[in-house]
Amino acid sequence: MTTLMQASNQWASRPADQRFLSLLDLQTSMTKAKNNSSGKVVATKQLHFEPMEDHKGLKIVGQNGVPADITHWSFGQLAGLAKAPAGYLRELPSELVADNLNYGLKFRREIDEVGVLLTRETIDQPASIGLGDLGGASRVEMRAATGPNYGRIWNSDIVDSLVGRFGDGRTGDFRVPGEFGKQVEITNQNTTIYGSDRDMFVFLADEEHRIDMQGRRNNEPGSLARGFFIWNSEVGSTSFGVAMFLLDYVCMNRIVWGVRQFSEVRLCHTVSAPEKWLDQVEPLLLEYANSSAAPVEEVIRNAQAKKLDSDLDDFLKSRKFNKSQISGIKATHEAEEGRPIETVWDATVGITAYAKSIKWQDERVAVERMGGKVLDLVAA
Repeated sequence: MTTLMQASNQWASRPADQRFLSLLDLQTSMTKAKNNSSGKVVATKQLHFEPMEDHKGLKIVGQNGVPADITHWSFGQLAGLAKAPAGYLRELPSELVADNLNYGLKFRREIDEVGVLLTRETIDQPASIGLGDLGGASRVEMRAATGPNYGRIWNSDIVDSLVGRFGDGRTGDFRVPGEFGKQVEITNQNTTIYGSDRDMFVFLADEEHRIDMQGRRNNEPGSLARGFFIWNSEVGSTSFGVAMFLLDYVCMNRIVWGVRQFSEVRLCHTVSAPEKWLDQVEPLLLEYANSSAAPVEEVIRNAQAKKLDSDLDDFLKSRKFNKSQISGIKATHEAEEGRPIETVWDATVGITAYAKSIKWQDERVAVERMGGKVLDLVAA
């Protein structure tokens, strides 16, 4: 058995304005942030930095001369893109910081494009905002500066899915966990629903419909509850991930005790990340809520661990993939994941990703079905 500290770390570090009493409250906040934000790829020559009038900060100025604020997080990302140490720059006068960033982004980068996330305060502005069209917004800030191929999964999309299946996170089967297995009033002090302009984290558990287990302790029967963590960042501070597990209870400090069957799925924010969330992770989480995901999740875990025991081309050929499809599957997986196929799960991911590029529906569905059969290798 295992003890999990992730939720406790969130509980100990989140300020009051990042704590939410329900999924509905978090949904409202995350939806507003998405509606007020615009992500786009811009050339580095469009990024020009100037010191604030009081010389105590930095601003980024668009082509029309309208400035945008830079968050602490996006400053660190910009410094990294400019190949300059953020810690050192924070100690310099703002004039020197602006010069360093302007030079670094224009002359030291091999890639001349940057993905930016801009957010405005007011909600009644046009949906698309950018460095060249910031007029009218009361205040705009750059929340993220990433590589041009960053695949953003919106927090609001994740929370919308959670609300659709679990409701408000207070009154359904899966809710903010109680203390030592007993329900308590949900307050800012014990909530496990968190969100900010940088990231989100949700921990819900079904402590009412526990799973009976023989030999729980000292060969005596007992029971465990189902729980899950889900987290994400729109700005690149963490990967997207879901962890599912069985638990004994959660204490007042939000430490999860007596954990068994812990498993985790993480997605890096590559170009295909939003589609992978919709196609792979969301169905798995929803099935878990219906008590039917344990065998599915076990199959996935086994597939991730099982190395291919034959040449990849022979492996795919024996499963009726032709030469052209094999080439496409290998190229697609390497392009999206940054490495070749090594496991049964890699093969399934590569096949699924390749299928999305097929124009004709009948052929696409056939390839997807062939990919699904690959998992039969690890199904018990």
